Amino acid sequence: MKLLLLADTHVPKRAKKLPAEVWDAVDEADVVIHAGDWVGLSLFEELSARSARLIACWGNNDGDELRARMPERADVTLGGVKISVVHETGSTPGREKRMSAMYPDIDVLVFGHSHIPWDTVTGTGLRLLNPGSPTDRRRQPFCTYMTAVIEKSELREVVLHRIEPRLRSGDR
Repeated sequence: MKLLLLADTHVPKRAKKLPAEVWDAVDEADVVIHAGDWVGLSLFEELSARSARLIACWGNNDGDELRARMPERADVTLGGVKISVVHETGSTPGREKRMSAMYPDIDVLVFGHSHIPWDTVTGTGLRLLNPGSPTDRRRQPFCTYMTAVIEKSELREVVLHRIEPRLRSGDR
């Protein structure tokens, strides 16, 4: 089962649309997971229509329309892997210990908010994944998203994809 992990798309405020390579990844994925901060309802509707399956939550920048369409926390079991999707996990210091205590029966926690990619495993075996943002890199060198595979009840092949900045005309 192929997964696409997204967060912090901020369309249409930070970007007018998702990059083409992200749409290509949507088309290849069996499941798209979005960890909030959509900002506009239109991207949610477009991603819902185009995804084979969408698992999503809302973020702190999402208004009432989006909050009415999805939960603050989405829980799902995919191929035997228990996954929770939330937007915020609090500050970086102590994150692993806090999340292990908050999600004792979960295998993978997908989150967003910081726009900073994150991939760690806590002492209890909880995998923490933040795909960054495909549209707003903030202080990161690249915009990013993640892909992964679930096979034989295990999460495998987690890859952080960097979106190369588009060349301005005349830069070639």
